Amino acid sequence: MRINIFLIVIIAISIMPGYSKAAVQIFACEPEWASLSHEIGGDKVAVFSATSSRQDPHYIRAKPSLIARMRKSDLVIGSGASLEIGWLPILLRKAGNSRIQPGELGYLMAADVVDTLDKPMTLDRSQGDVHPEGNPHIHLNPYNITLVAKAVTDRLVQLDQKNIDHYRRRQAIFLKKWIEAIKRWELELGLFKDLPVVVHHTSFAYLENWLGLRRIATLEPKPGIPPTTGHLRSLLTAIRKKQPQLILRTPYDSAKASTWLSGKSSLRAVKLPYTVGGDEKSDNLFSLFDQTLLLLKGALHDK
Repeated sequence: MRINIFLIVIIAISIMPGYSKAAVQIFACEPEWASLSHEIGGDKVAVFSATSSRQDPHYIRAKPSLIARMRKSDLVIGSGASLEIGWLPILLRKAGNSRIQPGELGYLMAADVVDTLDKPMTLDRSQGDVHPEGNPHIHLNPYNITLVAKAVTDRLVQLDQKNIDHYRRRQAIFLKKWIEAIKRWELELGLFKDLPVVVHHTSFAYLENWLGLRRIATLEPKPGIPPTTGHLRSLLTAIRKKQPQLILRTPYDSAKASTWLSGKSSLRAVKLPYTVGGDEKSDNLFSLFDQTLLLLKGALHDK
């Protein structure tokens, strides 16, 4: 009788929502890394995203639910370059999970495997929210995704050696499709070359670099400092001679500043998805880039 009860309990647990037989539990700090983890891991991983596209990843509260998730994780994947400096170290400390601490196999920061942009020459807090290691929003250059995909695969292979062939096979399939997509996207690079834009924050630095966009102004007076009326008025005067065409913002940036500037000028304000889930069509990394380019083209066509 005891055996039967034991079997019933095991079966009940196995069909509970959230139960997973996946070998590796992944804590992704941002949606883009959750999506990439799914691409590489498939059914051998269970992935949790700590943030959504509507949340600024700089400013996340270290909630008990996140600590609980991190406590049982085998691999933490974040953007790094101090993007999560306000909350990730707190989670790591409170979770007390030795497998995912910095320097361990279970800790992977994407910025560590790419060449970052905008590294400051000097560090001065008066400059605003600067990142010593460079701009952390690395995922909007598709070539960076290829580098991070390889790094994620290598970690999964080391953490789960019985499924090496599975991870290597999925990596190869993903990269083949990804390289083909890059070729398709780059057929349209000429549309964006040297296009002058205004941005809310430096969130699109890698997209600008890849497409050849020319950033001429930022709505924030300094990184992380909300736009003021005085700054926007001076910006309106300063940009008239530079003739920008678009104002770009993320889903988590307030629309107030870009709407004001758009209303006072001929600039078109565009909300780009920024990350996976940023709009209803950007449900994976491929559609994120598809939709981003589609919105940019549409904005230019409507001008």
